[in-house]
Amino acid sequence: MSNHLSDRIQNMSTSATLAMAAKARELRNEGKDIIGLSLGEPDFNIPDFIKEAAKQAIDENYSSYTPVDGYPELKKAITLKFKRDNNLDYGPNQIVVSTGAKQSLYNVAMVVLNPGDEVILPAPYWVSYSDIVKLAEGVPVEVPTGIETDFKMTPAQLEAAITPKTRMFWFSSPCNPSGSVYSKAELEGLAEVLKKYPDIYVVSDEIYEHINFTKGGHTSIAGIDGMYDRTVTVNGVSKAFAMTGWRIGYIGAPEWIAKGCNKLQGQVTSGANSIAQRAVITALEAPVSKIQYMIDEFHKRRDLVLELLGEIDGFKLNVPEGAFYVFPDISAFFGKTLKGTTINSAEDFALYLLEHANVATVTGEAFGNPNCIRISYAASEKELREAIARIKAVV
Repeated sequence: MSNHLSDRIQNMSTSATLAMAAKARELRNEGKDIIGLSLGEPDFNIPDFIKEAAKQAIDENYSSYTPVDGYPELKKAITLKFKRDNNLDYGPNQIVVSTGAKQSLYNVAMVVLNPGDEVILPAPYWVSYSDIVKLAEGVPVEVPTGIETDFKMTPAQLEAAITPKTRMFWFSSPCNPSGSVYSKAELEGLAEVLKKYPDIYVVSDEIYEHINFTKGGHTSIAGIDGMYDRTVTVNGVSKAFAMTGWRIGYIGAPEWIAKGCNKLQGQVTSGANSIAQRAVITALEAPVSKIQYMIDEFHKRRDLVLELLGEIDGFKLNVPEGAFYVFPDISAFFGKTLKGTTINSAEDFALYLLEHANVATVTGEAFGNPNCIRISYAASEKELREAIARIKAVV
């Protein structure tokens, strides 16, 4: 490993969500009753119809190496899913199946970015975006957004962030960590700016696509006039299908990007897991109604968490329209002393809640927003009620 690459890796931070989860496990091992609201992982079991498909794949001996970019049958299912759910026409040569959406993002960064290229990241953003860009020797350009705008970037902010070095714009909708969902009109506004700069490519992370509570539903920016040929649409099955450990993500992309990702992946991991791929064919071919029960439950939990947190002074809330997170602004606590602990940052506050309320959350600093914490409501109603009662008792 070159010293340059080694330095880049050494300078990266451990994922805050994983660090908080590790700390919570440590405290549980000490006998403490920790309620974990830090991980972005559904608490549902995988639907039975998907399990049966995996069992069938084992019985049918799908145990050999898979094509680097995915089984043809899975790529066909992905193209049909894109058409059905997003009205996007991707051909098989534009699809690459990877070992999770995170690998999809990494592949794209390594293929598209050259040293010094700038990537615009509306903050808050998913924790890995910045470090993935840095690994590819790109330069992450964070653009702060606030709770007043539902943590969404405006066209004016996007245009102000663009420089001659801008190569890409990365965002997620629904967003991790804020739960924000860009409407079609909002995406059209961003697209109008991007159309002035034809050399800028977009990564649209749509992993939470189906966990969406808006009346307008999900909009893919690739479907907006003028954006298809310069957008990489990233998706997967971890969130909506509760298949986090199965590690299947995929992209729909301009063919030259997909070809590059295929070549890169062939020298890193090769094809994704055979049994998982066969199960995902069944998952994607099924109507979305098969997983609606999970979406409905997340919606109920969202409303419950907002109601309970709204009773706590100092928590400033918006209404997240997707994913399974709330992202309250807790800066009202900065400078205060609680039970002998002075709170100077969101990290201080998250650690305080872990120590005094036995509730694990994640600091917003990890997502590029130092005034907030992320609370995952991928937990039972009983756990959510107890966790928020504990928080209320200590603040």
